[in-house]
Amino acid sequence: MEAVIAETVALLDEAGEPALTFRALAARLGGGVASIYWYVSSKEELLDRASDHVLAEVLAATEQYAGSEDPIDDLRAIGIALFDAIVERPWLGSYFMRNTDTQPNALVLYERIGQQVMRLGLSPRDTFHAVSAILGFVVGIAADLGQEPPQEVLDGKVSRDDYIARFADRWRETDAEEFPFLHYVLDDFAGHDDTEQFRAGFEMLLAGIRLQAGG
Repeated sequence: MEAVIAETVALLDEAGEPALTFRALAARLGGGVASIYWYVSSKEELLDRASDHVLAEVLAATEQYAGSEDPIDDLRAIGIALFDAIVERPWLGSYFMRNTDTQPNALVLYERIGQQVMRLGLSPRDTFHAVSAILGFVVGIAADLGQEPPQEVLDGKVSRDDYIARFADRWRETDAEEFPFLHYVLDDFAGHDDTEQFRAGFEMLLAGIRLQAGG
């Protein structure tokens, strides 16, 4: 099973979910397709187990972030570690916590985040909402940033900065009275860093949770 999952993760990292077939996996393992069915019943189960395999690494990397003086510090560290894992492996965002029966590590990570929020003294409902907001923000932004860039950027015909500048120039051509927000943030959009943008938004979210907990 370990070899099957390790090769599954490697295949997903190299070519993404569309490239994952039992035939391709069997070829990497040097066996037949039927041998894969000894370990998993379907591609969906294989994807869930591959996701759980990666989440074990996130758990190991965040083990020390539980029970420090400030739970917000722990939540920040755990969230950033999960963000980095999904940006590195965009396929992970699609299968995170999809089936905790086959993703026990996802359940442990969910519990770990929840325990830090519990330390803030929120009600059960607000605790649930806070954890959901954290995971929704981290996983959503990471999955978005992990998407494959446009082909012209991949080919090197256009740099990432020039690609963004193209949209910034189009925004400048809009009517400032009709689109005041676009014009207000235009310069920051044109020169923004994706990771910095994530961290700034995450800080705002965590600050709001702290405020909800009474500071």
